[in-house]
Amino acid sequence: MPDGYMNKFLFVDLTSGHSNAIEVPNWLRDYFIGGKGYGIKLLNDLVPRGCDPLSPDNVLMFMAGPLTGTLAPSMRACVVTKSPLTGTLLDSYFGGSFGHEIKYAGYDGIIITGRAAEPVYLWVDDGRVEIRPAAGIWGMGTLESNQAIKEQLNDRSVKIAGIGPAGENLVRFALISCEYNRQAGRGGAGAVMGAKNLKAVALRGTQSVQVFDSDAFLQAVKKGYQELKSSPDIKALTDAGTASSVPFANEVGVLPTRNYYDGTFAGANEISDFGQSKHLWLRSEACPGCPIRCSKVGYIRTGRYQGTVSDIVEYESAAMLGSNLEISDIKAVTYLTHLCDELGLDSMSTGGVIGFAMEAAERGLIPLEIEGQQIKFGSPLAAEKLMQAIALRRGELGRLLAQGVQRAAAELGSDAEEFAVHIKGLETPAWGPRGATGIALALMTADRGGCHQRGMPLGEDLSGALWNDEPVDRLALTGKGEIVIHYQNYLAALDTLVKCDFGAFGIQPQTYLELYQACTGRDLGGADGLQQLGAKIWNLGRLFNLREGLEPQTDTLPKRFTQPLPSGPCQGHRFSPEDMQVMLQEYYRLRSWSADGRPGQEIMNKLGLSDMQTMSITT
Repeated sequence: MPDGYMNKFLFVDLTSGHSNAIEVPNWLRDYFIGGKGYGIKLLNDLVPRGCDPLSPDNVLMFMAGPLTGTLAPSMRACVVTKSPLTGTLLDSYFGGSFGHEIKYAGYDGIIITGRAAEPVYLWVDDGRVEIRPAAGIWGMGTLESNQAIKEQLNDRSVKIAGIGPAGENLVRFALISCEYNRQAGRGGAGAVMGAKNLKAVALRGTQSVQVFDSDAFLQAVKKGYQELKSSPDIKALTDAGTASSVPFANEVGVLPTRNYYDGTFAGANEISDFGQSKHLWLRSEACPGCPIRCSKVGYIRTGRYQGTVSDIVEYESAAMLGSNLEISDIKAVTYLTHLCDELGLDSMSTGGVIGFAMEAAERGLIPLEIEGQQIKFGSPLAAEKLMQAIALRRGELGRLLAQGVQRAAAELGSDAEEFAVHIKGLETPAWGPRGATGIALALMTADRGGCHQRGMPLGEDLSGALWNDEPVDRLALTGKGEIVIHYQNYLAALDTLVKCDFGAFGIQPQTYLELYQACTGRDLGGADGLQQLGAKIWNLGRLFNLREGLEPQTDTLPKRFTQPLPSGPCQGHRFSPEDMQVMLQEYYRLRSWSADGRPGQEIMNKLGLSDMQTMSITT
């Protein structure tokens, strides 16, 4: 019976060269739906306890959801693995067409284990699977290798997810490029591919995704499109993408500046949608099946970076490679973002690492120059040289910084720990938490480390949105746990479908439920069902992280955020250890976790996770 699923996983063991398709068990589909749910359950089942993320035993999974590849608006897919940056779970999301092609090739997910003896790429053509040599494209950037594989296969329509030099050289924050400007960016999944000697996965599929009730599904799709069209948030994204958040973040004092020393930046407008539209943008673009069209094709016409073709510089990249490095030249920031994409570096972590390096040089902890360029804030040339050194692991400084901020600071000593900005090893996103306690709590408790996609209540903390019909005090230490948990659960549930974050700004919860039911013939049980599903996935992720050695003491903020903000509307605000404990204890209590942040048997039984521990998938 049609139900939106392909009902098969493709397993590939690169060590033996063997591949096989297995049926997705009913219990996995019923309990965990798809996407993030599938990924975290399989991570628990397939990754050995204590596994080195860069060893052959780690598992790399490309997971779709039941709505991926359908007409449902704004759907995506995800990569799930054990992170080489944090040592904990990693689920990283990407748009574009690669996720849809997983379904069209006949699978709900591709699961890769082992390590090839030589560089290879995986070629999946519907049911035919080949492991092909990649020595000739090893060393190429993401765009060049993408083109080379398509030329080899004589088909420009093939969809490719691949790595650049950063992944090949095991940079711990290397990304996977899933077609142009669509990346699984955070946490180092690209290094996991590199450790497997896997340059790329190429897909071509001809199958279609069949839904349970086509008439009801088309009505739900139409409703979703109408909600997107009528949403002012979506209109802002269509007009200017997330770049419009730069002046907003600057105004409310949370824009990272000078390695998060401050929250305001004099050059904010230059790197925002104002500067980008003036100097770069040519036209709007969209992912398949998405009416938002938040991307912008851009071109640098003059100057040192002339000829660079770019997409929009999203908020996170503009802030981390712009204001955080005190660079206000939008052409330079655009080029640096493009260079990250080509080298295969996560631009967010890269901005955090380079900001850390610039401050370390200023304090005399690392050399003052790299290849003739002074390492200092405001220097795009120094940033460029540092990026290249990191991606190629060139020299002692490249080796040091390729490990990420946490490991680099540990090598440099206690002085460096004072300004090492990361949470659980993941460099923090471009929303400084000292001006918003809900953001701080979401960052402290995010399941993959410092993350902007795990329930940050930006609307309630910063934009005047009401919670339970009441205004929210952005600096209150209590009352934020309920809000953060609600959004963490809700977004975890939607990441089983797999939704785009931007689509969720417009599409309402009831519409997602109607899309899922019409597609699969299954009922999630309303808004409470979404919360239950999200809580189940969140707790399972916590259990995996604890199993892999995460200590609840790491639910904390870096030392930089215990220092007072020097300017802005929240000037002087900081977090003390006591402040953080007040917030965390409320959160743990509402999660029904112990006082030291561990899920107990009661919540395990309530969510049905005790039963799930006896069920596992076999390859």
